[in-house]
Amino acid sequence: MRIVILSVVVSLVVISLVSVLLLSTLYTEDAPSVVTDIIQEPDIVMPTKSSRPGCEEDNACYIPDVLSIPLGYTITWENQDAAFHSVTSGVYGNATDLFDSGHMEYDQTFTYTFEYVGSFLYHCTLHPWMNGTILVTEER
Repeated sequence: MRIVILSVVVSLVVISLVSVLLLSTLYTEDAPSVVTDIIQEPDIVMPTKSSRPGCEEDNACYIPDVLSIPLGYTITWENQDAAFHSVTSGVYGNATDLFDSGHMEYDQTFTYTFEYVGSFLYHCTLHPWMNGTILVTEER
């Protein structure tokens, strides 16, 4: 009976040590954080009800409506509205070919890296009152 109990205890200790070793290789300081790699806050959001006229009165169609960034920065836009939206360079009726998200559903994101210094206007192709500006500076 003692041999069986001792054998079980030794087996449990070995299993515990192996588990600790395996887990320690999964969680090291060099390993990227899964949470921060997956969950990133957007730089700009299209808030709820921005598909309705009126958000432009408070500059709340894209939040923030003006964003200053350094050259080479990648911006993430997120649609938090139930309606489709887009992020399209230029102004309504005069789009440019710099970037275009296409129609974005709720919770969908779009990213773009700015490689030139300047002021870049953008709009929603579906809602002419929705406009924003990106100011790109040489600072990094």
